[in-house]
Amino acid sequence: MSKQVSAEQYASWPEERCAGVEIVDGVAVDRPSASKRHNRLARILANALDAAAGPDWNADTDFDVRLRNVPLTNRRPDVIVYRAETIDLTPTRPDHVLLVVEVVSPGSETTDRVVKVDQYAKAGIPFYWRVEQAATGVPVVCTYVLDPATRAYRDGEMFTGAINAAAPFSVTVDLGTA
Repeated sequence: MSKQVSAEQYASWPEERCAGVEIVDGVAVDRPSASKRHNRLARILANALDAAAGPDWNADTDFDVRLRNVPLTNRRPDVIVYRAETIDLTPTRPDHVLLVVEVVSPGSETTDRVVKVDQYAKAGIPFYWRVEQAATGVPVVCTYVLDPATRAYRDGEMFTGAINAAAPFSVTVDLGTA
């Protein structure tokens, strides 16, 4: 049985240790290293979202979002769009976040398609995008929009290769060449 990690304990860990784990219901879960293609997709998306978001929002990659204090639940989405004014606040909270993106990799399918969707929705994050790395090499992006009454996501648009989304703001990006 794993020992529970508290928010105070986690805050004392060095960044190198935090970068390699997510905390789920108080238990540290190792995050495997991502592939170059995974990292490239996340970076291209973050860059496009950052450019399109305007001055009130930033888009960055790979930092903790504190979904819950007790039991501690920290997720580290591949891309996070968050309020620019909160750049120096730690931890980042769900009410700072507009959109999270997960790039699905071998071994993360169930977590990215089921578990995180539910956790992000219950935390109140308005938008969730899931990037599937298709066998054809052309990524498929599934978008979800939070229903605030049920705290569950409903299906949004789906894009193959090129994204031309209107929500959460207008953004166009071609992932077909990633």
